[in-house]
Amino acid sequence: MDWTLELVVVPVSDVDRAKAFYIDQAGFKLEVDTGTSMGPEFRVVQLTPPGSACSIAIGTGIQQMEPGSLHGLHLCVSDIEAARDELVGRGATVEEIFHFGEAGRASGVDPERRSYASFMPFHDPDDNTWIVQEVKRDWRLQQVKIDGVAA
Repeated sequence: MDWTLELVVVPVSDVDRAKAFYIDQAGFKLEVDTGTSMGPEFRVVQLTPPGSACSIAIGTGIQQMEPGSLHGLHLCVSDIEAARDELVGRGATVEEIFHFGEAGRASGVDPERRSYASFMPFHDPDDNTWIVQEVKRDWRLQQVKIDGVAA
């Protein structure tokens, strides 16, 4: 049985402001917005990062965390410099790219451009923290056959 992570609730104080940030500045796709159809106490806005199988939900009456209390969600990209340029171009405030070397945290991308080695934080309007991480997907998914049967 597969257990897939498909939705993470992100606590925000202003749903419309957060919705605009995630669409206009972070580039997420709007999947659902229940608006006021379920009353003033309940609203779900579901957004998906480009290429992701996991979405986020922001809204009213859907979580008990304090706005801005979620930190460390990771988005993985194949080119962190291009991702930074895209976010900055959309008007997002993005911190500098960094990596960890022998002396600890250092500015810039990992000199060898190794997977899981370069990072870039950004924050939404409530100060929830996201980390963009460079991951090189140099493998490809292949269907394995065992005794002529797909496994």
